[in-house]
Amino acid sequence: MTGAATLARTAALTMLAMVAFAANSLLCRMALRPDLIDPATFGSVRVAAGAVALALMLRVGAPRAAVPPDWIAAAMLFAYVACFSFAYLSLSAGTGALILFGAVQATMLVAGLRGASGWSRRRAWAWRWRWAGCSTWCRPGSRRRHQSGRR
Repeated sequence: MTGAATLARTAALTMLAMVAFAANSLLCRMALRPDLIDPATFGSVRVAAGAVALALMLRVGAPRAAVPPDWIAAAMLFAYVACFSFAYLSLSAGTGALILFGAVQATMLVAGLRGASGWSRRRAWAWRWRWAGCSTWCRPGSRRRHQSGRR
């Protein structure tokens, strides 16, 4: 595969992931109407469906060595499901996406620091800019300014 083909494939898969991410948010919001399902049941159904899907994928795939359970990852998944199942009721889609983006970025940062990539001056400045942007956007009253078009 050439460099251009690899880049095009990466861009297409990234766009597909972003569309799936947005669709997931919208579908969750539609499902959590008061007359359909409550957040706790909704979260339980999501986790159970995910477990079934993963079990099916493992059965279809090549045999693998047994891996011990990662309870920290399980607790993090539970926290995500619990928090976002209830948050879909009160957060706007943009705010929810910002929080999720920030959490993913923080997880990537910690994983990078714990791994081999370490910390560089360039990376430190990039993180400062990211968090400054998120802080500015989340500042009280910033939503009204952005909606009205005034600065």
